[in-house]
Amino acid sequence: MARENKKFVLAQRPKTDFVPGETFKLEKGPAPTADELKDGQILVESLYLSLDPAMRGWVNDARSYLPPVQIGEVMRGGTISRVLASKNPDVKEGDIVTAFIGWTEVAVVEKGNFAKAEVPEGGQLTDLLGVLGLTGMTAYTGLHRIGKPKAGETVVVSGAAGATGSVVGQIAKLRGSRVIGIAGSDDKCEWLINELGFDVALNYKKDSFKKDLAAATPDYIDVYWDNVGGEILEAALSRAKKNARFVMCGSISGYNGSKDGKGIRNLSIVVAQRIRMEGFIVFDFAEDYPLARKEIAGWLAEGKLKRKEMIVKGGLEKAEYAIKNLFEGNNTGKLLVEIKSPNEVRGAKL
Repeated sequence: MARENKKFVLAQRPKTDFVPGETFKLEKGPAPTADELKDGQILVESLYLSLDPAMRGWVNDARSYLPPVQIGEVMRGGTISRVLASKNPDVKEGDIVTAFIGWTEVAVVEKGNFAKAEVPEGGQLTDLLGVLGLTGMTAYTGLHRIGKPKAGETVVVSGAAGATGSVVGQIAKLRGSRVIGIAGSDDKCEWLINELGFDVALNYKKDSFKKDLAAATPDYIDVYWDNVGGEILEAALSRAKKNARFVMCGSISGYNGSKDGKGIRNLSIVVAQRIRMEGFIVFDFAEDYPLARKEIAGWLAEGKLKRKEMIVKGGLEKAEYAIKNLFEGNNTGKLLVEIKSPNEVRGAKL
């Protein structure tokens, strides 16, 4: 009997938030089979799906660094997957790979579009979508190439309790900087200080936030990592030191057309303080990945870098609900959906 495959395709382009049952459509049908493979291809089943803020931009019909997901196409996304069959000499049945197969349970992957999983000492499988995946590569390369934090400098990170921001702050601390994290709850702020070693953590939802930021940056900001945009970016600009470096990674406050996406009213400070503001995409610095993975793996093994995951279980159907956590501020660390437990094979326990 043919195996059933589930996948989510884009049903309509959202104007604001993702809406379960409307933005995406769950489709069911026969899964691809080993008989369909051509030389170089592999057949995989998804184990974990990465959910990322960038997904909101991928569904917009607008010019960007990747073509927009088209209506009726499988929603884009990175996965940790298990090889079911292979016509590629680099992997065999049962191997674990990372691949950008999207929101689907089973897929055929072309040669060159997957990487065999290598989990270093101190790491775990899900790190391949987190600190050892594009999340960690984003944090490392953005700091290394643009932020360039130095010992004694003040580094401020918005979205600091998220997957990328939490790694950014820890790397900056390892570089000897004084690190201030901005997050959306007191619990997250306590986690940043008590668990990750941030020097200061500020709750941007408090009425006193701007005063708190000023008090925490008496010598102003040397490096600002922006995951949020909007009013928080505006506040950071007001505290920027001369020749500060602003690493522009994301603007989640405006992704859903929220009221905080009005624009920045104090950009003149960029001129007055000679600020360098530079946007980047992690793919820009792919040549740095080997060094980044080696150094991050070393920190993990030594216990110098910590990570936190929010893994939503229950299969692919949970994805369209789970992704809302990113935009409602309900996640801490990396957000993943467990499509299938690594301890299961075709529904049977190992």
